[in-house]
Amino acid sequence: MRIRQRQWSILLAGLAVLGLAGCDPSPPDATSEAPSPIPVSVMTLEAADLSVTEDLPGRVSAVRTAEVRAQVTGIVKRRLFEEGRDVETGKTLFQIDPAPFKAEVDIATAALQRAEATLAQARIKAERLGSLRRSEAVSRQTYDDAASLRDQTAADVAQARATLARRKLDLQFASVEAPIAGRIDQTLVSEGALVSPTDTTPMARIQQIDQVYVDVRQSASVLETLRRQAGSATLTVEILDSDGKPLGMQGRILFSGTQVDTGTGDVLLRVLVDNPQRRLLPGLYVQARVPRAHYPAALSVPQQAVVRTAGQASVWVVDAKGQAQPVPIELGELVARRYRVVSGLSAGQQVVIEGIERLSENTHVAPRPWQPIDASEQFSAAER
Repeated sequence: MRIRQRQWSILLAGLAVLGLAGCDPSPPDATSEAPSPIPVSVMTLEAADLSVTEDLPGRVSAVRTAEVRAQVTGIVKRRLFEEGRDVETGKTLFQIDPAPFKAEVDIATAALQRAEATLAQARIKAERLGSLRRSEAVSRQTYDDAASLRDQTAADVAQARATLARRKLDLQFASVEAPIAGRIDQTLVSEGALVSPTDTTPMARIQQIDQVYVDVRQSASVLETLRRQAGSATLTVEILDSDGKPLGMQGRILFSGTQVDTGTGDVLLRVLVDNPQRRLLPGLYVQARVPRAHYPAALSVPQQAVVRTAGQASVWVVDAKGQAQPVPIELGELVARRYRVVSGLSAGQQVVIEGIERLSENTHVAPRPWQPIDASEQFSAAER
């Protein structure tokens, strides 16, 4: 009996404890329900000088090209230059056999001497008959015939002198000279070849490449903008190789295009480049970095920070409360993977660059400075 009373006492005590626990519950931990701030990388906007350029493909051409041709018919005896070398204006490049031309000069010289002797005799005769005519010792017809013969022989002398000059010129043309200064290409004729002024193939070609042209195609819609820029200052164009690497060479734009291509809407844009080391050769494919616009105080954001929704571009901005807010913006040109901001942002604002995918409006964030990765590090990371 005593054991049963003890069991009932324990049961009642347990029920009392349970009742007290139900009447006085412990309050929940309020801090466990608040989410922690999301870590993001941010960049503070700063106005900076921005130049917008466009890389256009182009071909190199020589400033001047001259074909070396024979001006007389003859046999080539010697070649007096080394292929691929620079030559000066007037340098003798080929020697055509001069013997036939020297003989022609001698013949013309003798003909001139004969004509001059005949002229001297005709003048003496005309003078003698002139004195006799004044004394009426000879008829007027006789004097007129002598005067006419004198004039004819004077004309023969002039003709012989001109023939001699032509023969001397042919002798001079036997030495084929460089018409311009530049670099001479390979010879197209050899010693012993017969050349003439009517040949379709030149003897050699000379190209002036201490300065070269880089011809590119530019959209006609932006040509007027370039013209306005050129009106106030000289537009400098940077020359790149075919892979887009700078060559350390610059040129200036010459607006030589006068016709728009009806198929593409492009116009020829010619760039004059100093080429003292002959690094740019005619026919070489290069790229020209042409200036498009310049902004002295522009805001720009990395391309990865821009979010597009239904065609509207926006970025996430951290406000003064440490919360992320979406801000619609208007974008301009894309330069080096950064968009120029036309409107929507101002200097000093913090734009979220990394961690965007976890954000929603009014989300608390824990910002840290954004550390951009340069191209070399990004390439190494991709390889790994």
